Amino acid sequence: MVSANNVTELIITGLFQDPEVQRVCFVVFLPVYLATVVGNGLIVLTVKVSKNLHSPVYFFLSHLSLVEISYSSTVVPKFITDLLSKIKTISLEGCVAQIFFFHFFGVAEIFLLTVMAYDRYVAICKPLHYTTIMSRPVCHRVVAGSWLGGFLHSMVQIIVTLQLSFCGPNVIDHYFCDLHPLFKLACTDTSVEGAVVLANSGVLSIFSLLILVTSYIVILVNLRNRSAEGRRRALSTCASHIAVVTLFFGPPIFLYMRPPSTFTADKRVAMFYTVVTPMLNPIIYTLRNAEMKIALRRLWGRNVNSGVE
Repeated sequence: MVSANNVTELIITGLFQDPEVQRVCFVVFLPVYLATVVGNGLIVLTVKVSKNLHSPVYFFLSHLSLVEISYSSTVVPKFITDLLSKIKTISLEGCVAQIFFFHFFGVAEIFLLTVMAYDRYVAICKPLHYTTIMSRPVCHRVVAGSWLGGFLHSMVQIIVTLQLSFCGPNVIDHYFCDLHPLFKLACTDTSVEGAVVLANSGVLSIFSLLILVTSYIVILVNLRNRSAEGRRRALSTCASHIAVVTLFFGPPIFLYMRPPSTFTADKRVAMFYTVVTPMLNPIIYTLRNAEMKIALRRLWGRNVNSGVE
């Protein structure tokens, strides 16, 4: 168990060592994080108050945005404050907690993106049965299942981590706590634990990605018999989701599908999916979605009018 270890505090090396570069990063990444919270928060609020955005796709989108805020907040606030610190530390218990929530929200997002791909498949390939298949109770159940799946996945990661003992080195070569960098500090062989993580994280991502790709292959095959305008409209509804899936799945699969023995803590890759991608998602969805843009304008106009009054 964690309490039995000689190591109680870990030192994080951070993203860069140069103090000047770290201060520049602070100036850059603080607005990025604030934009992530505000952008995704606006989507959650807009879907909640707008009468025209009560279809399943927006219900899923609001939960995706909520996950993005939580996912980013697991890592980024401490990362930003550490940029102004000479020595970056975290307790072993805090490190384990960060791993738990990072994987919890990350896998919940994977499941939500998979559900959203299925939603697009039903909407395009089975439009007459859409309201029956994607009924409100079904939508609530699959979203609850996404959160539960993330929780169960994360529990496995933590159970694996708690079996390790840490008695020597306490420097994590990363800017946040994750499994592979933490495994390097263990006093015992971690090959079995690494295999469990590979199966639990990498294979789960690949399996979900296969479902996503299959959904879109079926959609493309189905669209062959549609008119050019019909294909354009159908594909435009999928473009945002495809962009988000590509941004989210690419870097983690690159990192987690490698055996721990060959793992190199690529901080720049991790920075992309922990800091940058959560900010881009609300931009991608709002720029390509006319209904969302109209709803945001109405919400903004309502707030402005309230302020004038």
